[in-house]
Amino acid sequence: FMLASDIATEDYGHVYGFNLVYSGNHYGSAEKSARDIVRVSAGINPHLFEWTLCGGEAFETPEAVLTFSDGGFNGMSRNMHAFVNDHIVRGQWKGKERPILFNNWEATFFDYNEGKLLQLAKTAKELGAELFVLDDGWFGERNSDEAGLGDYDVNKKKFPRGLRHFADKIREMGMDFGLWFEPEMVNPDSKLYRAHPEYAVTHPDKKPVLGRNQLVLDLCRKEVRDYIVENVGCIIDEAGASYVKWDMNRNISEACSPALPKQGEFYHRYIMGLYDILGRIFEKRPHILLESCASGGNRFDLGMLCYSPQIWTSDDTDPIERLKIQGGLSYFYPPSAMGAHVSQSPHQQTLRDTPLSTRFNVACFGCLGYELDLRFLTPEEKKEIKEQVEFYRKYRKVFQYGRFTRVRDAAGKDNKVIWQSTSDDGEIALTGFFQTMTNAAESDDRLIVKGLKPGRYTVRTRPQRLFIKRFGGLMKHVLPVELNPDGFIMRMANRLYSLADCVEEYECSNRALEAGIPLKSQFMGTGYNENVRMLGDFGSNIYITASRSPDCEN
Repeated sequence: FMLASDIATEDYGHVYGFNLVYSGNHYGSAEKSARDIVRVSAGINPHLFEWTLCGGEAFETPEAVLTFSDGGFNGMSRNMHAFVNDHIVRGQWKGKERPILFNNWEATFFDYNEGKLLQLAKTAKELGAELFVLDDGWFGERNSDEAGLGDYDVNKKKFPRGLRHFADKIREMGMDFGLWFEPEMVNPDSKLYRAHPEYAVTHPDKKPVLGRNQLVLDLCRKEVRDYIVENVGCIIDEAGASYVKWDMNRNISEACSPALPKQGEFYHRYIMGLYDILGRIFEKRPHILLESCASGGNRFDLGMLCYSPQIWTSDDTDPIERLKIQGGLSYFYPPSAMGAHVSQSPHQQTLRDTPLSTRFNVACFGCLGYELDLRFLTPEEKKEIKEQVEFYRKYRKVFQYGRFTRVRDAAGKDNKVIWQSTSDDGEIALTGFFQTMTNAAESDDRLIVKGLKPGRYTVRTRPQRLFIKRFGGLMKHVLPVELNPDGFIMRMANRLYSLADCVEEYECSNRALEAGIPLKSQFMGTGYNENVRMLGDFGSNIYITASRSPDCEN
């Protein structure tokens, strides 16, 4: 959390930031005395916590983190981002650029076989993916969320020749292979639960409470931890995985373990058990990129980042929602730690229909991935994604490790969100200009770019496509003949043709950019041309600002 002076802004004023290197139940407080002295405390949550220390014993409390900035909230964030990248993330993935991945979950859920996945993988590779991630459903009787968790035998109906054979096929295509696990959970309908019901966290006098048809495994028990370490490790080695997504999809409702004499120790011992498991699996496999997840970002903390260099930010992949989610996390965590995917639209979480360009423009301010059914993309959408991947690959280091800044709209408009990532040398800035809901006759916009070295700069828009279907029935006003906007001809046209969105290019000084340069007008019912920005609801652009110095990458 943060404490700030009442006049603090994103760029000015005193701001204190606090965090905890811990993944368990935690507590933070701020108290102000009658003499205006403020005391801040942070640590393990005392609720339901009990720990008895005998003579000669010690207890190590979680480390607390404090930073101060007189440069506003952005200054505080930069301190926290540097701390995470320099002192929390460790191992071979410290400071290393993250791969562009394809994840099959939103494309298939549990309904897949090897043939369908290979078809998706082939297209993913053609579009530029570097890593194929096989999500939930590859093990046991895992054909729904009602069975299979806790088992690690590969589903032979889906993978008749085994997981290694499938993973080798992925690598033959030129991609790395990643795998999803949910090791902390068990379904009652599983071989593990039938053999060892005592492994699940339950209350001895109450009927177990299910969440997502599953129970939590008791990580306070050594034999449970050993079971997870052995089985996850064997599968990783068998498949030759270079990436693991570690999920955790329910809360603990019955904090009780027969392995403990005092149940007040449960929550802390559970987390220490989890850290023990992660250390034993991944410290001997440092090449693996671990991405942790807890129904999305429910366990996004410094403790997990000690083991997991990146975290799945949220199961909500709607980019307009992500503006709030990723924007909120950015106060404490850098983009290099945030998993962010381009998903299908309308979105499964909101039914909101958003442009493909905006889905990418939001996701590229993080660790980029794609999670949609690639089989049904139009040729024009495939061209767009190829160009997106090429652009991201070129500027990946700036997006993931550049100086991230939240920029306030020049006119203070509530329907604008502006993010900026700047290279360490201050010669390149990438600005995401996002519009949530549009207004009729939207007033003029200005582009503000901060933190550049003194000098002259070129500013240009990343080219992106406008798909014909977005204009619907408006097309009849510009066509020489009247056509059904949902008819065969228009549907085919949408598959094979697209319009170029407005591309702007300017040359100016860093001082002009700090003050804000005017952008071209938005659509105001006046038709389409190359000088009109066609944002509408949920539209966006990325602007590349680059030094005119000859040694700067353009």
